[in-house]
This record gives sequence, C-alpha cells and structure tokens, in this order.
Amino acid sequence: MFFLTQRRKGAKGVIVMSNRLFYGDNLEVLRRYIKDESVDLCYIDPPFNSKRNYNQIYNNIGQEDKAQAQAFVDTWTWDDRANQGLAEIQENYLGHFTAKSIALISGLINVLGKDSLLAYLVGMTLRIAEIHRVLKPTGSFYLHCDRNASHYLKLVLDTIFCSQRGEFRNEIVWCYRKWNIKQPQFPSNHDTIFFYTKSSKNTFNTLYLPKSNKSSGKGKKIQSIVGEDGKRKSIYLDEVSEGTPTPDWWEISIINPMAKERLGYPTQKPEALLERIIKASSNENDVILDAFLGGGTTLSIAQRLNRQWIGIDITYQSIGITLKRLQDSFGEEILDKIQLSGIPKDVESAIALSLKKDDRTRKEFETWAVLTYSNNRAIINDKKGKDQGIDGLAYFQGENNETEKIILQVKSGKVGAKDIRDLQGVLTLENGAIGIFITLQPPTKDMIKTAKSAGIYQNKYMSQPVDKIQIITIEEMLEQQKRLDIRMTFEVLKSAPQQQQIKADQMRLEL
Repeated sequence: MFFLTQRRKGAKGVIVMSNRLFYGDNLEVLRRYIKDESVDLCYIDPPFNSKRNYNQIYNNIGQEDKAQAQAFVDTWTWDDRANQGLAEIQENYLGHFTAKSIALISGLINVLGKDSLLAYLVGMTLRIAEIHRVLKPTGSFYLHCDRNASHYLKLVLDTIFCSQRGEFRNEIVWCYRKWNIKQPQFPSNHDTIFFYTKSSKNTFNTLYLPKSNKSSGKGKKIQSIVGEDGKRKSIYLDEVSEGTPTPDWWEISIINPMAKERLGYPTQKPEALLERIIKASSNENDVILDAFLGGGTTLSIAQRLNRQWIGIDITYQSIGITLKRLQDSFGEEILDKIQLSGIPKDVESAIALSLKKDDRTRKEFETWAVLTYSNNRAIINDKKGKDQGIDGLAYFQGENNETEKIILQVKSGKVGAKDIRDLQGVLTLENGAIGIFITLQPPTKDMIKTAKSAGIYQNKYMSQPVDKIQIITIEEMLEQQKRLDIRMTFEVLKSAPQQQQIKADQMRLEL
C-alpha cells in the first residue's frame, strides 16, 4: 500500500498537490490503496433511501421513486457478497474488527435475519472499520445518515471507534425546509450526521456565529433556534455576540432547484454543509476522504479550501459528474493535477469493464463510454432493464434556436448492420437529429455502409456537415482520444423552453 497524495514540482518550482479519484468499490480501494493513518478527515454520505420506512423499502416499492429504491436494493441485498462480508467480520479478517463490532453484527442476525437491512449494516461495518484504520490519530469521521438507520449505525460506530480509544463527539442535526404534504405523522425535515474522532486529541477549529453589533434585528438571518419559552425565534447577523460557538443544530437550506451548484444528482448535498465540516475538522493541506463520492461536493469544497483530497465511487456517473464539476469550478488545468485510478486506459481494460458481472456495475461500461465520448456532457439513461435503445442523450443548438437531440447507444458484444438500422428507428421514434453508435468491436463494412446511407446533418452553427449516424469505436476513443465535438446547448445559451425539454427527457428516462 502507498500514500495517495504525492508532491511534485510544478512551474517555477511551486509545490503542486496531486489528488486521487478512484473508480471502483470503496472497500477494495480502501484496503488496497489507502495507507494506515494517512487521512485527516473523512465524510461519507452512503446510499440509503431516506424517503421510506424499512417495510416500504423492502416490500412495497412505489413507482414515484422506484429508480432510487432499486439502486438501494441493488447495493444492499443479502447475497454472496453479504455472506462473505459477514464471514470476514466474524473471522476478524486482517485484524481490523473489534470484539464488540463482531459481537454486535453476530447478535443482529437473530434480531434482523439475513435480509437487506443486515446486508446494509454488514457493508457499512466493513467500510467503517477501514475508514477507522486510515484515519490519523488526530483524524475525524462524519457519517451522514437519516432516521431509518441512525440508531443501528450509532451502535456500529461505537463498537469501532469508542472501543479503540476514539470518542463520540456530536450527533449533528441538519435541518432544512421543504414542501411537506399532509400525512398522519410529523414531516421529517432533518438528517443526522454522527461526528467521531479517532482519539481525544483531534483537530478541531471552533466555528463561531458571525460577529455583529446588536440592533433591531433587521439584518440577514443566519439561523433559527428554539427559545426558553419553547417558541421558535430567528438569530440575525446584527444580534450575534462575539464568541458564540456554532451549535450542533444546523439549519442549512437544501439546494434550490435553480441554484448554480445544483447538478441534478439525486442525493447532492449543499456546499455550505460540507464547508462547515471541512473548516471545523481540518486545516490547509490536510487530506480529505470521501468514500461515497456522489456528486463530488466534498472534493469541490476541499479543493476550494486548499485541502488535498481522495474520492471514491463505484459508479462512473459520479466520477464523470465530479470531473466536470471540478473543471467548471477551477478550470481545465485542474484535470492535470488529478490521478485517476480504475478508469479504462486501453482496450484491454475496457473489455474487462464490459465483462463485469457485478449487479451493481452492470451498466457501467455503457455509462463510462457515453460520458467519456461526450466529455461528461450527456445524460445517462440509467433505467433498469429495457433501455428503449438509448444509453445516453445530449443536446445541441439547431436552427431557429430549437434544441436538437443526439442519441447515444453502446454495444460491447457482436455487432452488425441490424444494430445501425435499429438506431435509425430509435432516431425516428425519438425525433433525434444525430445518432452515435459506440462499439467495442470493429464495425463491419455493412454497418459502415448502412450508417452512411442515413445521410448527413448540418445547421448554420456548424462549420461542416456531419453524418447523421456515426460509428465510434472504443479503440478510437482510447488511442485517438476521439470525442464529441459539437457544442452542447447549455454551452451556447440557456433558454427556459430548451431547458424544460431537456429536463422532460431526463425525467422520462428515469421513470
């Protein structure tokens, strides 16, 4: 194993930090590549469906959030992987599990049975044990969860951290306002974040409420609290005394649908939340780890606050979103300072990705191919099962400012002219302008002929016409760095009708 962040001389002798982004299972990455006691701060927001109780999650999945629930079920089911994880805990694999954590998980078998919930707790125990190992003695760990699993996860954390001289610091309550519908219970408008440290000598920078002179209270509101009389009251900038520490009750708005930071990632957390955590429990040049990367908020804030970082995710969509986010926020040159691991770099590794049998990554080859060829600008069709012949969609500006659609399709197995004719049919059905057929296998002469017979496309914004159906090989993508070179709609202008059409197509793919 080796330390992931390396220092190297850049221009004019300036020391440049090299950050790491891993595409793969975080348990495998943590075990193989992250050195003992090398991380200052770890934050994770693991996949969990916070909108449903356990009976609903496992027995009554509704249509309105079926895709999100399906992703959860795919990740945490009692299967061979869960059996192996349980055996590793009970046998104290690599010596990373405490006696109390082994006793806890073994005892929960009789309480929960070998079902999805226990699979979730086994998976989290495996990963939390590795996170504890990689934290420095002064390191901190924040685990983001919700009311459904917090009571179980608190037990897991106690058996791993507190039994090894670590300390439970806070149960942080993140409150937010959202639209609530009438129901026979109080609406849930908060998440829980558990804050643990590896020892009593942890890094902690006390954060204070902003200093201001007291006045009439008509300044900017920064937080709401419950007063001694039990009534809710607001704190304003001009009412705050110097030296008032930030409490463990945080009111930070969820991301506004029109906010600039919104990426469309379903569980994206607000930047203000991660900024508070990173500022409190790390200093400049410290190493920040996010083992469930998601939309990349942790890495983006870590970069802005001059921290080093490590990100891990099992889905390429998260990797692609994060790379695009970093590039948009800090410029294209930041990509040269990131070490990417696990991403196909040659045809052989692309074939290996296409042959993965893991249910969690069954569409990863298609996702990687679409996002790589489109420079992370396409929308992924991540619908389970039949994909209607669409693996991805991209949009560009057509004549008279209307939005034109590019349909991307990926094949890893045997291909022929019929596949091109099928793509033509999808183009007609979906009113697409251009079809991109990405293939791992070399195209046949009949395929090329059939694609050429579809004709060409051109509008006034293009310097030259392009084939209406284009065949791109994985070899061309990897060895010639061939990429989609049409300017996307959002890169030209952002008109409301166009954005509405794009979002409507995205919602349709997610149903």
